[in-house]
Amino acid sequence: MKLHWSPRSPFVRKVTVTLHETGLIDRVDCVDTHVGMKETNRELMRENPLSKLPTLILDDGNALFDSPVICEYLDTLHDGTKLFPAGGPERFAALRWQALGDGLLDLLVLWRNEAIRPPGTFSPPHLAAFEAKVEATLNRIESETSALAGAPFGIGHIAIGIGGSYLDFRYADRDWRTSRPAFAEWHAGFAARPSVRATEPVAD
Repeated sequence: MKLHWSPRSPFVRKVTVTLHETGLIDRVDCVDTHVGMKETNRELMRENPLSKLPTLILDDGNALFDSPVICEYLDTLHDGTKLFPAGGPERFAALRWQALGDGLLDLLVLWRNEAIRPPGTFSPPHLAAFEAKVEATLNRIESETSALAGAPFGIGHIAIGIGGSYLDFRYADRDWRTSRPAFAEWHAGFAARPSVRATEPVAD
């Protein structure tokens, strides 16, 4: 299989952490692929018209996107403990946590894209809205950390954990831990996992 990949995309990192956790990392060739908000990658668009990362090309040539679909597909290819529960309340809790983590990443990416626009062109109301939504999401994660810690490690843990890691990567000057001690403690354990250590992002 071929994975269109970037060393800085948190959604790609979701997939590569999943590959390590499932023991499938050696079955995928990672292809460094550049995409941007204001440009198109015509080669990638032949396989994924959205021109977004990650995109996984299967052995039969079909493409899967985006990270929730790719991660769930990969979870069908191994015989170990599954990252996606098969059904029941456990499955929907995992999917909900995945949505919470992915939503945090969406907010952080959009917030950064707005913040790095040239002076006089960014929108203060948008920046304020992104910040408020990120703070609310982190507070919700803090309130649910006990339940997260008590559940078997799965896709929700990966998504939320990478959300915290992306804060450290792109927003290193923000102190998100002091008012969220439970999440901070849980995230320290997440960051120490071999799959997470093996997929540290590369600075620009």
